[in-house]
Amino acid sequence: MNTFDAIIIGAGHNGLTNAAYLAKAGLNVVVLEKNDYIGGASVTREMHEGWHYSSASYVCSLLRQALHRDLDLTRHGLLLVPYLGTVNFADDGRTLTAFTNPEADYLELKRHSPHDADSMFRFQSDMGRYAHFIRKTLLRTPPDPTSFKPRDIRELLWMGKQMWALGEKEIYEYIRFFTMSAAEFLEDYFENDLIKAAMATPGIIGTALGVYSPGSAYVLLHHVMGDVDGNVGAWGLARGGMGAISNAIAGALQQYGGEIRTNAGVQNLLVKNGKASGVVLENGDELHAGIVVSNLDAKRTFTKIVDRKDLPPGIYEKAKNFKIRGSSGKVNIALSGMPKFTGVPDNRYINCGGQNFTGSLETMERAYDCWKHGRWSDDPFVEGVIPSAWDPTVAPPGKHWMSNFVQYCPPKLADGPWTPEKRDLFGQAVVDKIERYSPGFKDLIVHMEVRTPHELESEIGLTEGNIFQGELTIDQLLFNRPFPGYAQYRMPVKNLYMCGASTHPGGGVSAACGANAAREILIDLKRPNTVPEDDFYDE
Repeated sequence: MNTFDAIIIGAGHNGLTNAAYLAKAGLNVVVLEKNDYIGGASVTREMHEGWHYSSASYVCSLLRQALHRDLDLTRHGLLLVPYLGTVNFADDGRTLTAFTNPEADYLELKRHSPHDADSMFRFQSDMGRYAHFIRKTLLRTPPDPTSFKPRDIRELLWMGKQMWALGEKEIYEYIRFFTMSAAEFLEDYFENDLIKAAMATPGIIGTALGVYSPGSAYVLLHHVMGDVDGNVGAWGLARGGMGAISNAIAGALQQYGGEIRTNAGVQNLLVKNGKASGVVLENGDELHAGIVVSNLDAKRTFTKIVDRKDLPPGIYEKAKNFKIRGSSGKVNIALSGMPKFTGVPDNRYINCGGQNFTGSLETMERAYDCWKHGRWSDDPFVEGVIPSAWDPTVAPPGKHWMSNFVQYCPPKLADGPWTPEKRDLFGQAVVDKIERYSPGFKDLIVHMEVRTPHELESEIGLTEGNIFQGELTIDQLLFNRPFPGYAQYRMPVKNLYMCGASTHPGGGVSAACGANAAREILIDLKRPNTVPEDDFYDE
């Protein structure tokens, strides 16, 4: 059968979520995926015999708990376990461990700076208020500030009410916060260099900004407003790797009667009388539907699969200029044993947590300077985690797997295109960095998978390797995402919608983009809304 109620392009977690809610509402739905596996960036693959890598995304926090419960993802096999701690390594060998236990965390901070240990309470309180406000918007459709429709006016009034609840002083600080760099924001709270560097790292993850770049403070907030089992700010790992999230959502979709087709790359969108009517696959097959939903990013959607002649004036240019610069790489390493880190006690808090090879604010900024000049850094920021310390399903008995997220790695090199040789040199720079803090680490390596922005784009479809499908800067947030006038998931071609991270609320494994788009589609079809609009923990 080649006729459906809705076609979803891309089986990333947002596409699967969108399809699950449309199928739950009774629509005949098919998800089309170019690869022979599902999940997009939220995937687990056996890249070396016995080792299962979370090849791209690697940790979970932003997944909306309301969606987790509503789709009964636990029933479909999803188990999330929070980090127990993270060790931050300075350039000079000092370490700072972040514990989930408040007393242990306070004592560790006090070891470095009594002032900063006390200031952490103020910092967490302020960030908590900011995060609470943003979290309330994640499962809501952004209002159109130029519209006089009752729904948009109500939503603007609701947002104004939430903002006013912060108080006059906090409103000033909140607006200032959006324009600040992560480093400048942290100067208001902390004095110790290692503590500031450790707290700044979320502000550069996946972002073409440095710690001193205006706007990086919001990216910091974006990474601390998630939760695991209601513990706001916590980060967790999925048993079985990040593919367990996509597989669980796919299980819900199939339970509701939805279909998934792999090896089904989409060549272009079919448009008839100004309306999306289906797609043409790379093999030449045509599939037809009254609704087409793109889980691809805005640039790829409007410059690759939609013919320019089918777009209103200016949309192609907006998509072409959409900021989507890649800045990250990924190095997955199979290990014959558990690495030992200098100056770090061998305990479960460390082994079951993360390792941030932070250096200092200056080290991270120098790595960003390398990115600006089209080269990777020999001294990059690396965020590592060893999921096999608690999850026996991702590595053989007694063996381990280490995931390493790297900033910065440019999508385009100054000395020419990426080659396998350059990719391997980039991976070696990452291993050299880890070896500095873990002598003998290289001897434990059984296998490595290195991913630059080139691989992230060619394999997963992330333009320039940008993990957020578009930068999280103030000009590309809320009703500006992906661009003004089209932030409510309805696109310029009638019956074409978007559900990927190029839409509100942006990147991360949240499933919110897919769910919000499904809500708007059901409204347009005059179907009962089956999508939650609030998170239990925010009520």
